[in-house]
Amino acid sequence: MSTVTIENITRIFEASLSPDMNPRAREVLIHLVRHLHAFAREVHLTHEDWLVGIDYLTRAARLTDDKRNEFILISDVLGLESLVDAISHDARGSETESAVLGPFYREGAPKYGRDETISQRGAQDGASVRIQGRVMDGDGRPVPEATLDVWETGPEGLYEQQDPEQPDMNLRGVFSVDSRGTYVLRAVKPVSYPIPYDGPTGDLLKVMGRHPYRPAHIHMIVRAPGYKALVSQIYDREDPYIESDSVYSVKGSLLIDFERAPEGSDVEFLVRHDVILKRTEAA
Repeated sequence: MSTVTIENITRIFEASLSPDMNPRAREVLIHLVRHLHAFAREVHLTHEDWLVGIDYLTRAARLTDDKRNEFILISDVLGLESLVDAISHDARGSETESAVLGPFYREGAPKYGRDETISQRGAQDGASVRIQGRVMDGDGRPVPEATLDVWETGPEGLYEQQDPEQPDMNLRGVFSVDSRGTYVLRAVKPVSYPIPYDGPTGDLLKVMGRHPYRPAHIHMIVRAPGYKALVSQIYDREDPYIESDSVYSVKGSLLIDFERAPEGSDVEFLVRHDVILKRTEAA
């Protein structure tokens, strides 16, 4: 075996890999290690630096559970999830733009009927808003089998799994469109909020000199057979953090207006948001 040196360790690592590896795993791992080794050489990484990094990742692991994923938060404030989102969902056609999933999505949200609300606490959850629109394909035809899975924080800026004061699955829900591809749902006007910053993610933000706030938004995943699932968000155009989102996820096409509802309405705000889905290659 060759003596390991600064110059040859990357080649030795690559040569050690089994030729029977999964091709995609091999490609990703080889490029990851090439860049990782190049980074260490470029910054002259010391053993002390390496220990700091290992401790950082260890602390992130200790904080990660089913209510909080510190690794996703770290990747978010580094812009990695937004970059992966842009690579994976390069919207060059007419389809609606995507946005990051984030660390607080939960599967199994309750199903609601047309014009029902995801708020289980009424006014305690915030100002009511009716959101309506159409789900269409790129040619403007309705997608009648589509569903919208939506979720948002409460008025304190906490998702329900973070907040023991909220009922289980509060401010989460799944809605179906009708035969014309239209949907109507009720939610609450979202608020800007800080991502969890009492751990490694917060330490990183402090080093970067950045705030932890996300602009007010509502998450959604729109799915339909034969179409690529769309993970997206809608943002309050007037939010003060639109230009400095801590996770770099705002896109201009996703900014919307929360219009005051007419006097006597059963909600306080109205929103219009149409969604255009992209067909899968097999469709």
